[in-house]
Amino acid sequence: MGRCKKERCCRELGGSRLFKPRGVPGRGLDINNIEIDEFEAMRLCDLEGKSQIEAAEAMGVSRGTIQRLLIKGRKKVVESLLNNKGILIEDKE
Repeated sequence: MGRCKKERCCRELGGSRLFKPRGVPGRGLDINNIEIDEFEAMRLCDLEGKSQIEAAEAMGVSRGTIQRLLIKGRKKVVESLLNNKGILIEDKE
């Protein structure tokens, strides 16, 4: 039986976003999928400068969950930049 994710308050992007390295063809490009909740945690903490506690309150989750989301999301971004991978952020629907 799979685990059910708690509903998290995330800003909608208005569709999926795909970023790819310049000069790298799209065919066969490895893609890292960033979940919308990982992206939202990074947006709140890294862009808006909120603490993990403030971000957790805004998203309706625990501070530990925010910390895990930040670790996963940041790892995917850095790995993509270092290894010429695309980044796909899929909006929740």
